[in-house]
Amino acid sequence: MLAKTFGSAVYGVNAHIITIEVNVISGTKVFIVGLADSAVKESEQRIESAMKHLGYHMPRQKTVVNLAPADVKKEGSSYDLPIALGILKSSGQINADDLDKYVIMGELSLDGILRPIKGVLPIAVEARKSGFKGFILPKENAGEAAIVNNIDVIGVETLQEAIDFLEGFKQITPLVIDTRDVFFASQNVYDVDFSNVQGQENIKRALEIAAAGGHNVIMIGPPGAGKTMLAKRLSTILPPLTLFEALETTKIHSVAGKIKGQGLVATRPFRSPHHTISDVAMVGGGGIPQPGEISLAHNGVLFLDELPEFKRTVLEVMRQPLEERKVAIARAKVSVEFPANFMLIASMNPCPCGYYNHPEKECVCPPGAVQRYLNKISGPLLDRIDLHVEVTPVSFDQMTSDRKMESSEVIRERVIHARDVQKDRFKETPEIFCNAMMPSQMVKEICQINDAGKALLKTAMERLGLSARAYDRILKVSRTIADLALSKEIKIEHLAEAIQYRSLDREDWAGNS
Repeated sequence: MLAKTFGSAVYGVNAHIITIEVNVISGTKVFIVGLADSAVKESEQRIESAMKHLGYHMPRQKTVVNLAPADVKKEGSSYDLPIALGILKSSGQINADDLDKYVIMGELSLDGILRPIKGVLPIAVEARKSGFKGFILPKENAGEAAIVNNIDVIGVETLQEAIDFLEGFKQITPLVIDTRDVFFASQNVYDVDFSNVQGQENIKRALEIAAAGGHNVIMIGPPGAGKTMLAKRLSTILPPLTLFEALETTKIHSVAGKIKGQGLVATRPFRSPHHTISDVAMVGGGGIPQPGEISLAHNGVLFLDELPEFKRTVLEVMRQPLEERKVAIARAKVSVEFPANFMLIASMNPCPCGYYNHPEKECVCPPGAVQRYLNKISGPLLDRIDLHVEVTPVSFDQMTSDRKMESSEVIRERVIHARDVQKDRFKETPEIFCNAMMPSQMVKEICQINDAGKALLKTAMERLGLSARAYDRILKVSRTIADLALSKEIKIEHLAEAIQYRSLDREDWAGNS
């Protein structure tokens, strides 16, 4: 007898419905066809063991399992549950008339207990879009799937529980979550806050500018100056995620298996990979294309600590995603695209020993070491970083001060006002929503300065030895500073402040090393 169940395959951050046809006919052996990988084919052993444990049996006849469409690759162990139910239905061991009304996914253990799977959210979205009544899946994943409304989310713990539900022996109330309530309850809940950071007002100001304009930042300073501590707090002053951004971010984390029952990702991600990370782990890929760190940081912050210590190839593969805000991964049989719209914040020591330009400690690096250390970061990558900020150690008096510091919430309000100004400015170009995204032609139109400003910029470029690539960056940053000040024009003071954030472009930087 022919039985049909439905599952799903995830490619990138989108899912596609897979029809699972099972037919038990005369003969022997089990055949799983339809471009299934080894993990899918191994399901036969898991399914047989689970069936025997629950008192069912694997048919001693020829069993053909077809995963359609046959030209789409199926990967992973999450097809165990729909294949098992299809075999039981086809062999007449169960009467599940509603089997074709649900998308069913889940990995079976040998005793019939269901293990959680990846990519639940995009599957739930596709199931609703395709008109299915519901989604049967492991109970641990139910909270994630319930983010999608207008579809019955049935969480089950075992194969037997799924059978009992489909045969009408057990009633399971679909899990319902008010997505907006969950979203707003979890929004802007962070473990860290700028109010805990004593001193470093100039660095906080630079990070506020970066957040307001979506600018990438690099912080240069000695060990223990507070670079990592400050970077971890950047996401707390970014504008809150919109519900659309939260769903988009959750999709990526779902595909990567990073949700772990928490449901909706309501705060901006902060990713901090170690400098030993590989190219694939950074941008994504692998035999089964998975999102990398730059996609997991989508709508949030990617922090690269000790930037020169990262492999050159890792840094170079980031250049295109930084520009296009997405990453395309092509394989022989599949091409997927992951979003990668993130803010890059990097930190580095000024030299190998870490104490070049330190106010108290002496640098012990040999001649030329500082420049060689800096040269580990390519010019094209540095081109994509708008603010260069020098971080100096906090004095003892500042550390022990009782002065109350500004909270992240107060800073975030100013950032939101500046972003609102930019949202209105770029309303005709929806692909651009912050100053950092402006192309050169738009910079000329929007970041106009008066004659006094041009004279200041010319003097700065000549005296400080700023490179040509600094010109557009300075104008973009000065526009953001003006937005924070709610000024329609870029004033001299805005331009002057922007100029100081180009430390690494100065010809005298590391010149005396």
